Amino acid sequence: MGFQLAPTATADGFRLEAHDAVGSTNALALERGMSGDPGKLWVVSKKQESGRGRRGRAWATPEGNLAATLLKVLDHDLQYAATLGFVAGLALADALDAVAPNARFSVGVDGGSGLGVKRFELKWPNDVLASGAKLAGILLESTLLGQGRLAIAIGIGVNVVAHPTDVPYPATSLASLGAGVDAETLFLALSDAWSENERIWAGGRGLAAIRKRWLARAAGLGSEVAVRIEGNVVRGVFETIDEDCRFVIRDAKGETVKIAAGDVHFGAVASAGAA
Repeated sequence: MGFQLAPTATADGFRLEAHDAVGSTNALALERGMSGDPGKLWVVSKKQESGRGRRGRAWATPEGNLAATLLKVLDHDLQYAATLGFVAGLALADALDAVAPNARFSVGVDGGSGLGVKRFELKWPNDVLASGAKLAGILLESTLLGQGRLAIAIGIGVNVVAHPTDVPYPATSLASLGAGVDAETLFLALSDAWSENERIWAGGRGLAAIRKRWLARAAGLGSEVAVRIEGNVVRGVFETIDEDCRFVIRDAKGETVKIAAGDVHFGAVASAGAA
């Protein structure tokens, strides 16, 4: 089948723009927003030729993987808009649970948290893990429109049939997990799960409920972590995310450190200094 929206998503007013291949679904979605699109538009593709991750890193989407971006046009300020990344993580994890209930989760993946836990986990701020290996990434990009409005592209990239091997962290794909799922089936479930989680978020008013749900899936909660922040490394125990979804750790002095942005490392990588 081709890409389709779930009936719940259609009923909620979402629209779909599907492609065989694109440069970047995020870039295309933002172009639509700047051209006057009202938002609630999913831009999807099974191949992405110039995708990117956080901090300008490349994100490969070979044929058969999923690149999906939701364009939202909001009146909300950037602080609340940024929390849509947590909505995206939850929606994707819910969709993965639905379409890959028999995925094989391995034990002993180096550097991963939640080893042996048979579920999809969320790594702050924007990754989905399986047995400690990266399965998906989420990237939010935005541009200001006129009259105080904001176009935000919520990009979701999932390793469906293939995963990179030349990266400095464990990675995996649904195919490697033994889940016979294609990009179209996953997107159908994602569009459904997004509608449900956005209803909970409720324009930021339900952020406390989103935070609670996110923490229930959090990778590495209670474990040693190292966070790289602009060349510096902060080490401690991952305690929670706060009411603003900042990463909260307790350092060796027993002091609480709240982090708004950074690269988080677990396990052996944390012990070695987040190299």
